[in-house]
Amino acid sequence: MTEDRIPDTPLLDRARRLRGYRLNKMAMGLGDPANRAAFKADERAYLDRFGLSEEERRAVLARDWREMIRLGGNLFFILKISAVDPIRITEIGAHQAGMDHETFLRERLGKKG
Repeated sequence: MTEDRIPDTPLLDRARRLRGYRLNKMAMGLGDPANRAAFKADERAYLDRFGLSEEERRAVLARDWREMIRLGGNLFFILKISAVDPIRITEIGAHQAGMDHETFLRERLGKKG
């Protein structure tokens, strides 16, 4: 039996889900206004509360969406970060696809400039 694969897309399988537990728990915490305020005040201190690895910390601080997914981040959870620094979902999609935003809109979503 072969596994389903989507080119260039890390699948959220059991191993990746377990690996991303702390990252996802941190992101879900941003649903609480007090946690968003704590994150805005000192991102590193907030991340330390969840025991993130240095690799996970770097990805969050850089807003490297692709890397957060690779590290086990569930997109539905890590999108909570966009409540802190608003970003359009299409910008995140472009980043994950390794494309600039306009190219992503045109090539992936069929939007005309």
